[in-house]
Amino acid sequence: MGLTYNVYLNSDRIFGCKHCKTHLANHDAIISRHFRGQHGKAYLFNSVVNITQAEPSERSMTTGKHIVRDINCRQCKETVGWKYDKAYEETEKYKEGKFILEAELLCAVN
Repeated sequence: MGLTYNVYLNSDRIFGCKHCKTHLANHDAIISRHFRGQHGKAYLFNSVVNITQAEPSERSMTTGKHIVRDINCRQCKETVGWKYDKAYEETEKYKEGKFILEAELLCAVN
């Protein structure tokens, strides 16, 4: 495996990892702010950068059963949220392939 390089986002408002400030997502790319994670408020995104993904696991969440995988900051390895792989409920299918970042685990990067 070769070297991996971090992606640097070009935007006025960027979310970064709270621990190391690595760029994770553009603020304008938020799909929804109406999510909750283990640490409180969370945001739904179509895509994020500079992450690694854990193995998928089935979890019972407030909206039903889902297959999800934790996502970690590529730089410092801290967990920053999760990715939805599969939703069993028809009304939750829109989440598949999307990412949750928890607000408590993020910082604003200038």
